[in-house]
Amino acid sequence: MNSINHYREEFLAHLKTSIAVKEPRNLYEPIDYILQLGGKRLRPVLTLIAADLFGGDYRKALPAAAAVEVFHNFSLVHDDIMDNASLRRGKATVHQKWNSNIAILSGDAMLICAYRLLESYPPDTFAALAKLFSKTALEVCEGQQWDMDFETQTQVSIPQYLQMIRYKTAVLVGAALQMGTIIAGASIENQRLIYDFGVTIGLAFQLQDDYLDTFGDEAFGKKIGGDILENKKTILYLKTLALADEAQRNTLIAQYTTSEESDEKIAIVTQLFRQTGAAEAVRDEITRTTDEALNLLEHITISDENRAYLKQFALELMNRKV
Repeated sequence: MNSINHYREEFLAHLKTSIAVKEPRNLYEPIDYILQLGGKRLRPVLTLIAADLFGGDYRKALPAAAAVEVFHNFSLVHDDIMDNASLRRGKATVHQKWNSNIAILSGDAMLICAYRLLESYPPDTFAALAKLFSKTALEVCEGQQWDMDFETQTQVSIPQYLQMIRYKTAVLVGAALQMGTIIAGASIENQRLIYDFGVTIGLAFQLQDDYLDTFGDEAFGKKIGGDILENKKTILYLKTLALADEAQRNTLIAQYTTSEESDEKIAIVTQLFRQTGAAEAVRDEITRTTDEALNLLEHITISDENRAYLKQFALELMNRKV
């Protein structure tokens, strides 16, 4: 196995050659722009790691890794339009830099390009990859729709929220890993287990994202409390509603019915998260979900060395502060 940085650098070199900027430039330049904005590149790196874990040549997984990354960024382009977001990774979003019509069309082209990147594989491998890819893509769309529905719903249950983040975020992590195992020729059982591991660690990752938005380290340059200002019904909000007394619940709901963007609002809501025990409950949920993912690793047929590698990667992923 190689270092994470090695896989990332190999992937970035491949990504530069994956989609060429050509005419019409207003279609392809936005694609190149969003793909070069950076990001963790978590999903494509996992595709390469999974291929290596099961004895495959990780370089053969580069087109699939690129497909995963292009699809992920396609979803971000369209999400930013729906959210009317002005920034992505500190830079202007595609629809802000160009316009919404161009962003929609470039996003559509990205989805098509993602499938075309899989065409280099033999027919049986392509069929398996495309089937998984289509299933995952539709689930991501379903998750996004639930997320938008929740913005206007007065009541959202914790199981509903977990289902939403599973589809919107976690299934693509699972698919990224499984695609690597498909290319490596792993057994169906190992494919299922690595997928389940990916989905579960993806859930833990998103729960931690929710937590760090309020309780992360501002020293890393990230504004704390953005979800509170946007009145997002994250796991912290839902746990607080479940654990609060009547007065606390009324205060929380009152804060989430205003569009005020102030440090005072963040302070009031953050205090409620702590007072009700919701912050601690979410930390416990993150730990439980991470442990569930690590337990799945014990059933995968790989060497102890490779299992330890994947476990260490997961633990480092979950020990971040931003």
